[in-house]
Amino acid sequence: MTIKVNGQEIPEDAINYELSRLIRFYSQHMGEEQIRQSMPQLKQRAAEQAIGARLLLDQANKMAFEVSGEEIDSELAKMQMQAGGEEAFNKIVEEQKMDVEEIKKTILEGKKVDKLVEQIASEAAEPTAEEVEEYFEANKAQFDVAEQAEAQHILIKPEGDDDDAAKTAAKVKIEDLKKQIEDGADFSKIAAEHSACPSGQQGGGSLGSFGRGMMVPEFDAAVFSMEVGALSDIIETQFGYHIILKTGETAAASQEFADVEGQIKEMLRHSKRGQLIGEYVEELKSKATIENVEEEKK
Repeated sequence: MTIKVNGQEIPEDAINYELSRLIRFYSQHMGEEQIRQSMPQLKQRAAEQAIGARLLLDQANKMAFEVSGEEIDSELAKMQMQAGGEEAFNKIVEEQKMDVEEIKKTILEGKKVDKLVEQIASEAAEPTAEEVEEYFEANKAQFDVAEQAEAQHILIKPEGDDDDAAKTAAKVKIEDLKKQIEDGADFSKIAAEHSACPSGQQGGGSLGSFGRGMMVPEFDAAVFSMEVGALSDIIETQFGYHIILKTGETAAASQEFADVEGQIKEMLRHSKRGQLIGEYVEELKSKATIENVEEEKK
């Protein structure tokens, strides 16, 4: 998809960046298959967001927002820290065939857009107490806390070309590990030494807290039927064989208005700001020349 805004081509990387952000966001609420089915719509939305980002940048440049050298250096320092230090950051920059001046220019552009967005959003009215309470009353189920489980697990994957022999060897191994644990061996230590899941070495097999439907069906059914402190039978999934130690659970519960009042207020505030920014972008679009070159070639 080749798109031009006021004669300037939107780089494919810019659209892919917006698409990756959308996929990360919707992955928190949708399954992999739903994401795949929604990909045409997500790609279209990513293109729209890339167009909006270009229009905001052009407008921010016209308005000549000032960005200090200190602001740019501070942002660059954050990026270096997130990369693991200046040396690691410079290595990434070199691998991507960029230079620090290009990155500083990108930071400068981002800061200008941030200042424009803040100026637009500053006109958003604060949510009233009535709006907050009305939202809660109309959306109580949204704030219900789902049942959660906490667990550790050990995964043994079949290895080798002979499926039957590999599965047999994997099952024999996990049966032996289960017996060691039943005889008093430390679950975390066994997980760290033998589990094929990254959680083994990183945290003794700990999966943290998760809700129903977040794990594959066989694993999900097992862990939510267990008592806290129980060790599961051997569970077979598409990944291999598992032993599960259930370490905690939280029952489903409804929250009171006082528990979520601040959360709702912030959500409504964010929504109002987003609406103003969206309206501003739509106005910029109405005045811009936007061309989809691919469509014109058909």
